[in-house]
Amino acid sequence: MINEMERASDGQTESQGRRLAGRAPTKWWIAAGIAVITLGGAWFKYSHGGSERSVEAHPAPLPQVVVSRPLVRELDTRIGFLGQLSAINQVELRAQVGGTLTGIFFKDGDIVHAGALLFTVESRQYEIKLAEAIAQLDVATARLSLADQQLGRARELERGEAGTVENVDQRTSDQRTAQASVEDAKAQVRDAQFDLEHCRITAPFTGRIGTHLVSVGSLIAGSRTATSPTTLLATLVSLDPIHLDFDMSESDFLAFSKHRSLAGKGPPDEKIDLSLGDEDRYTRQGVLDFLDNTLDRSSGTIHARATVRNPDLSMTPGEFTRVRVIVAAPAPTLLVPDAAVLPDQSLRIVMTVSANGVVTPKPVVTGEMREGLRVIQSGLDSNDRVVIDGLPYAVPGAKVTTQDGEIRLVSSQK
Repeated sequence: MINEMERASDGQTESQGRRLAGRAPTKWWIAAGIAVITLGGAWFKYSHGGSERSVEAHPAPLPQVVVSRPLVRELDTRIGFLGQLSAINQVELRAQVGGTLTGIFFKDGDIVHAGALLFTVESRQYEIKLAEAIAQLDVATARLSLADQQLGRARELERGEAGTVENVDQRTSDQRTAQASVEDAKAQVRDAQFDLEHCRITAPFTGRIGTHLVSVGSLIAGSRTATSPTTLLATLVSLDPIHLDFDMSESDFLAFSKHRSLAGKGPPDEKIDLSLGDEDRYTRQGVLDFLDNTLDRSSGTIHARATVRNPDLSMTPGEFTRVRVIVAAPAPTLLVPDAAVLPDQSLRIVMTVSANGVVTPKPVVTGEMREGLRVIQSGLDSNDRVVIDGLPYAVPGAKVTTQDGEIRLVSSQK
C-alpha cells in the first residue's frame, strides 16, 4: 500500500515537472517581446527628441529681398492727353473749266510738290476762244489807231480855223470808244488765257494726294466760283508741318493756366512732347500755339492745338497720338522701377520693408514714366525701403532679410 502511494506521488511530481517544462519557453518569449517593445519605444523617443532638438538648433532661413530708397530727381509735372493729328492744309481738287479729262499724272497716294501737274482737260475749245479774243484785240487796236489819227487831224484843223469844235469832240469820243474796245478785248484775252491755263490742274501745295475719283475720258464739270456743281477729282493734304489737336479737362486747364501765370508766359508757346501709337517713348516735340477762348459746356473741356514738324512724313492726318504738357515747374520727385508697382484691384501698391524686417505694403498714386522709371506722386517717403527684387517673397506681414540695391535710370529720354 505504501509502495503504491509513493508511486502515485512520484507520478504527480513527474507530471507537474512536465507542465512546468512546457510553460517555460512561453514565458521567455513574452519577456523577450516586452524587452523589444521597451527598447523600440526608447529608441523612438530618443530619435524624436533628437530631431526636435535639431530643428530647434537649426531654424529655416528667412527669404531675402533687395531693397532701395526711391530715386529723387528734380522733374517738372506733366499731364498726358490723347490727341489726333490733322492737316494744316486740306483741299478738294476740282476743275475750274469743264471738258474731257485727258490725263492723270500721279499715282494714288504719292507725295506731290507744289506746282506739280496732276490733271489735264481737253484744251482745244479754250485755244479757239483765246484765238478769237486775240483777233478781237487786233481789230480794236486798229480802230484805236485810226481814231487817234482822226482826232489828231481834227485838232490841227481846229487850230487853223478850218475845222470846228464839234468835229474835235466827235473824234475825241470815237477815240475813247476805240480805247474802251481795246481794253475789253484785252480782258477777253485774259479770260481766255485763264481758261486755257486751268486746263492744267496743278498741286497748290506740297502734300500727299489721295485716290483719283475720275478716269481719263470722263466729261467733268467746272466752275470758277463753284456756283454750279463741279466734279471732285481728288483730295490733297499737307504733311509738314502738321497739326495736333487735343482737349484739356477743366481741372487740367486750370493747372496749366496757373503754371503759365507763375512762369510769366504770354500767348501759348509751350513745348509739348508726343508719342505715336507704336512708340514707347516721347521722341517728338511740338509747340502749343492755340487754345480756344471758351470751354465746351457739354464736355467740360477746352480745345488745344499744337504744330509739329514732320520732315520724314511719318505722321499722317487722322492718326492718334499721346501728348504730354508741362503743368508745374521742376520739383523733387520720387521714382521707382515700374516692376516694383503692383496692381491691387483699383489701387497700386509698393512693397516696403520696415526697420524690423517686416514686409509692409503702401498704397501709392503713380504718374507717368520718366527716364525709364515710374513717378510716385504720393504714398511713399524718400526714406522708405522699397522692394525692387525678390517680390515673390515680399508677402505682406512676412519677415525677410534685406540686401541693399540701387535704383538706376533706364534711359535718358524723359
